[in-house]
Amino acid sequence: MPVLVENDGKNAGLLGVLEADANQIAKMARETFDRDGPLLVVASGRDTISVASSIRQLAPESVFVVQIQHPRLNLNRFDLVITPCHDYYPLTPEAQDQIPWFLRSWITPREPPDSNVVFVLVLTVGALHQADSAALRIAALLWHDELAPLLKPLLVVNIGGPTRNCQYGEDLAKQLTEMLRNVLWSCGSLRISFSRRTPEKVAKILLKEFSANPKVYIWDGRGSNPHMGHLAWADAFVITADSVSMLSEACSTGKPVYVVGAERCTWKFAEFQKSLHERGVVRPFTGKEDISETWSYPPLNDSAEAASRVIEAAAKRGWITHA
Repeated sequence: MPVLVENDGKNAGLLGVLEADANQIAKMARETFDRDGPLLVVASGRDTISVASSIRQLAPESVFVVQIQHPRLNLNRFDLVITPCHDYYPLTPEAQDQIPWFLRSWITPREPPDSNVVFVLVLTVGALHQADSAALRIAALLWHDELAPLLKPLLVVNIGGPTRNCQYGEDLAKQLTEMLRNVLWSCGSLRISFSRRTPEKVAKILLKEFSANPKVYIWDGRGSNPHMGHLAWADAFVITADSVSMLSEACSTGKPVYVVGAERCTWKFAEFQKSLHERGVVRPFTGKEDISETWSYPPLNDSAEAASRVIEAAAKRGWITHA
């Protein structure tokens, strides 16, 4: 089964979204079907919705179209939709009260997760990502020489950036700095990473406090990104609440994940934080923790489970997939 990936991020698969030609892709799918089987189209993000749904409309018997994230369209325009549970938060009475009436049809998903859509809808807890066990094994090998010698426990801190639904600034940076200072005694090593979204004023506060501390390493954005290595080698994580992706990746490791700033989240992102807390996969970071005292939980396995559902759905069409 050939794979075509359309993505609204930087890695755009075989064709960039702006270059994608639904007619050409559908034509290719029809012409290669007898030889190669159906074409799997995986589309992610709002920018891909029109192209992906058009491909399915043009070649329904030759393609299998998977849309990641709720398209805010009728789900039967796709073969499978994979979306986080919190995308359905707008359907709750509490959420409806927060939406101006003229925006409700645009913001609210068209179909709730009921028995009518169970065969085309896959609900996940968090975001899909590539940090599965195989990827982490490879990362562990690649980063062995740098991370294996570090004193344990290794605490990794991932700092994102404020968003419309999770706002923070210097106040949270100062709070986080104080809490990290309080737990540093229980850490063998501390490594801090900023994202492209991290405000300079936030980064400066942590740099000023920790850059001269021999226990602490702060990645400056130069050289290879240690993110995958950190996921593989960390003993515990502290992550800002703004990033669904970073939290989803960390929670797939089964290692302790502490969240800072969850109380600042609003809208469906507050629902996401609530879901993680209820599942026991995260705890709020207070600065009173002993990082050497570990705890565990059933890791989130959204990506593998979603992949299994794609295979199951394709099998129902009589298509057999091969690993």
